[in-house]
Amino acid sequence: MEKSADKTIITVVGKDAVGIIARVCAYLADNQINVLDISQTIVQGYFNMMMIVDMNAASKPFFDCFKELEQLGQEIGVSIKCQREEIFQKMHRI
Repeated sequence: MEKSADKTIITVVGKDAVGIIARVCAYLADNQINVLDISQTIVQGYFNMMMIVDMNAASKPFFDCFKELEQLGQEIGVSIKCQREEIFQKMHRI
């Protein structure tokens, strides 16, 4: 079972286009980041995806992946944000 410290929440939001999931998942696979769960929807032409990934075996540190995914988002016209699971949970507690 994965340690929660290794889990990261990735969100992808923007205008729908062909290849968004493919580009994000290719980056993750190339960097040994395992997708644990994924949910995506398209509402009136807007793409929204949330992923939970395991970065335990990642080939790069979290910050490098964070910056590279932000850059990838700019290249493909979407916003990509990464957040450690423990921070995400603390921010979304009521």
